[in-house]
Amino acid sequence: MSPHRQPRRPSPRPAARHAAAPAAPSGRRAAGAAVAALLLAGAAAGAAAPAAVSSSTGRAAALADVGGLDLGSASLLEVSAAMDSGRVTSARLVRAYLARIGALNSRGPSLNAVRGLNPDAAAQARALDRERRVSGPRGPLHGVPVLLKDNVDVAGLPTTAGSVALAGSVPDRDAFVTAQLEAAGAVVLGKTNLTEFANFTTAGMPSGYSSLGGQVLNPYDLADTPSGSSSGSGSATAAGLAAAAVGTETSGSILSPARATSLVGVKPTVGLVSRSGIVPISASQDTAGPMTRTVGDAAALLTAMTGVDEEDPATAASAPVAGTDYLAALDPGALDGARLGYVPPADPAAPSAADQVYLRALDVLRAEGAELVPVTVGGTGAPGILVDEFRRDLDAYLDRLPENAPVRSLEDVVAYNAAHPREALKFGQTLLEQSLAVDLSDPAQRARYEEARDRGLAETRAAVDTALGRLTDDPADDLGAVVSNSRTTGTGARAGYPSVGVPAGYTDLGRDPVSLVFLGSAWEEAQLLSLAAGYEAAADAWLPPAEVNPSAFRCTSVATTTAHRGSCPP
Repeated sequence: MSPHRQPRRPSPRPAARHAAAPAAPSGRRAAGAAVAALLLAGAAAGAAAPAAVSSSTGRAAALADVGGLDLGSASLLEVSAAMDSGRVTSARLVRAYLARIGALNSRGPSLNAVRGLNPDAAAQARALDRERRVSGPRGPLHGVPVLLKDNVDVAGLPTTAGSVALAGSVPDRDAFVTAQLEAAGAVVLGKTNLTEFANFTTAGMPSGYSSLGGQVLNPYDLADTPSGSSSGSGSATAAGLAAAAVGTETSGSILSPARATSLVGVKPTVGLVSRSGIVPISASQDTAGPMTRTVGDAAALLTAMTGVDEEDPATAASAPVAGTDYLAALDPGALDGARLGYVPPADPAAPSAADQVYLRALDVLRAEGAELVPVTVGGTGAPGILVDEFRRDLDAYLDRLPENAPVRSLEDVVAYNAAHPREALKFGQTLLEQSLAVDLSDPAQRARYEEARDRGLAETRAAVDTALGRLTDDPADDLGAVVSNSRTTGTGARAGYPSVGVPAGYTDLGRDPVSLVFLGSAWEEAQLLSLAAGYEAAADAWLPPAEVNPSAFRCTSVATTTAHRGSCPP
């Protein structure tokens, strides 16, 4: 069978979602020059952050409950439904999420997940509320507050990639994905912290650390890694600081933090979501994707994010699935009769704590009618290509910025860091320096790179498609997906193929989150999302961080219980 068969195409999205995004209010663009105004401390103060733990129980309840919603656990679709029913407005939601950011981001557990806020979010929310009253909602994202990873351009707001060298870098136009989300009615609440340059600054940098943003913490365990590089998007969404967030991945940077923070993470096929206006690592592997509470949330967000973009040639291949409504395409019975490959645990005789959760997840799939077939997913012997592509692709991104941008090239970034080692180089910049040494205009270097690129892509695609049975002529060999305990992430990323991770539960000791990852072939997002949604509904495994890790939330003004609050520190 062809490895590139097209999935069925559900009805297209409403035309309004493809309309040109409305121009950002002038205030946001005017705010761009004042980078300090974007820093969270000032923004949170402007949002009237709640008082400390001495706040009354009534105040805490008011923060936690908005129109019948507990924002610490509410899904994007629940937030959308509450607005549809008139129980809450977008403006009220923005105020409530800002209050949660004030209580949890730099206070309480100090998650440090949100780097900066959009000063126009409240005005945008009010405008969308007026539009809803006059003409109804554009779709499920209308008025929904979302956060974007701080390597995604929002016109007038700094895009820093966590680097002090880019602290004053303010784009004058939106990333394509930002424009798509705003056209769908989403309210961009602000930007999330990340591992610096999406974890491509140096070897050994902790996940979630950046020279500008500091260290992101994991709400499920403040001492555990939030993983990366979309660590802020994961931490913020898990803690209910927005209804959803956008992350980016080159190899694991959506799926891994989604696992660490018990979220649904979608790593789309490369080319389904445009990368224009996103600080890059590798044109061969980069993609943006949803990080959400539920599979339905991810389907709604992904629907709005996709589209063919002339600035990103890779999106031309997505034309056959452009307009897919992934939310409408969800099939609640997808598991019944499905044939799925599964990657066995590393040691079936003595499974790790995480693999014990994984084995229980496989039992759920079987109980829902899926046939499970053990498979092996290989990889590639080709050298990596990220160092080869980074300089070329970063310089191309920087070239689209305004003329007054503080840096114009990777060479400028490395030089700035070297001149400011105290602020910039706590962990060094080995990967930046290695990338700076690459010159793809040199015929020998280019030939070596292209051979590694093409071989790696061919071998990893063959590995996935072989495991899925897509390279034979016998339909009986065909598998709907390969599932694993996050063990197919690297191969899927190198192949440019889609994966969906969904919470599978928590280890018995430590309560560490575990994901079940569904891997497919190109453009099979609709099928993977349906399979993941079926598992999610049957397993009902997700728990909010305040339940898994109550001590982190007990002494905050958004706590939903008064148990042991008398023991809070001064």
